[in-house]
Amino acid sequence: MEQKRVIIMGAAGRDFHNFNMVFRNDPAVQVVAFTATQIPGIERRRYPAELAGPNYPEGIPIEPEDRLTSLIVEEHVGEVVFAYSDVSHDFVMHQASRVLAAGADFCLLGPDQTMIEASVPVIAVLAVRTGAGKSPASRLLADLLILEGLKPAIIRHPMPYGDLAAQRVQRFASIEDLDTLNTTIEEREEYEPHLRRGLVVWAGVDYPEIVAQAEKETSIILWDGGNNDFSFLRADLEIVVVDPFRPGHELLYHPGEVNLRRAQVVVVNKVNTAPADNIEQVIANIRRVNPDAVVVKADSVITIAGSEEIRGKRVLVIEDGPTLTHGGMATGAGVEAARQRGAQEIVDPRPFAKGTLAETYNRYPHLGPILPALGYYPEQLRDLEATVAAVPADLVISATPFSLDKLIHVAKPVVRVSYEMVETGEPHLPDFVRAFLRGRGLIR
Repeated sequence: MEQKRVIIMGAAGRDFHNFNMVFRNDPAVQVVAFTATQIPGIERRRYPAELAGPNYPEGIPIEPEDRLTSLIVEEHVGEVVFAYSDVSHDFVMHQASRVLAAGADFCLLGPDQTMIEASVPVIAVLAVRTGAGKSPASRLLADLLILEGLKPAIIRHPMPYGDLAAQRVQRFASIEDLDTLNTTIEEREEYEPHLRRGLVVWAGVDYPEIVAQAEKETSIILWDGGNNDFSFLRADLEIVVVDPFRPGHELLYHPGEVNLRRAQVVVVNKVNTAPADNIEQVIANIRRVNPDAVVVKADSVITIAGSEEIRGKRVLVIEDGPTLTHGGMATGAGVEAARQRGAQEIVDPRPFAKGTLAETYNRYPHLGPILPALGYYPEQLRDLEATVAAVPADLVISATPFSLDKLIHVAKPVVRVSYEMVETGEPHLPDFVRAFLRGRGLIR
């Protein structure tokens, strides 16, 4: 039987997972390439033979997505699998049109083919868009589980942007592990808050193996999702965060709408600051597509650490990178903190951007007068440090969940801004989660 020749379109995450789960051991399929986008510098590598398995002794090339059409023709490809997240439905269908016009089939793999069955209960925390508040929700759930005497294993959506073979299974048990394993800013933003709670974070490339190891150490897994992807694990409880500052996006982005339709609990975040009409619109959309979901409201509360006075100062605001780039937001919590505390001026860093950061502003023209904390590679860290030094500001407001000054030298005073989720009104999310835990025999 002739093998079906396949390309997987991805961004160093869902694409590798789909391959591992569906194609790695299928002799009827030959994956001829991955294509890469969203994350700079991940193309022109190979998915290594150690991960690809015996059917791929030379590994699999990772090509830039702009070569997709030519690859379909050159490699006689019969099917293209779309496998990345937080993109509009329009965008997905434009990619489908490219593929179909080139003569191949276009495919989306769903939960039943790609989810891993764990031997312990799983709670998945997901979102409909990057920047909705999924990370604060994960921290809120982690605190609740700890309060109930449980120590969940955190399994995080992948961010393997380095040596893929070395990153097959990663276990982070301390802040020092972040240095030992050369983690990026993006990884530190997600892992550090959990590590400071005394929890172990798992991530990497080969999630069947990651789950097999993690479930040996815990009685419950907390899946900490990335972008707006659906869970790699089959969850017993799916909690999905929506953002009323982007009403309607819960139905317009892939696969965020999948999450919304699957959710058992939907958290409407940022109700303390979002317009009331937006909140009503989001709740109406939830009720329309998932009327059985429990809807919970939550505030996003900004806290400021440090003794430096913001009022009257010229400030440089550094925000969470992915939330601003492919998350599509112009500003974030740092700008809100600057305004609340009476900063004289939010200095626009764009005229001072160095190297790869200047390219980032060109690629994402929606960005406001903020500096995205991007540091996938050492070159980006050097450019971030040089840009911070060049901006004529009195102090830096760092609205990222990790310790910025641990990675780059910052000569200016730094004020750290964090944002946590605080539940408001009824029904109560803790009550719902505790009922779930009792039903699984984890608490009394």
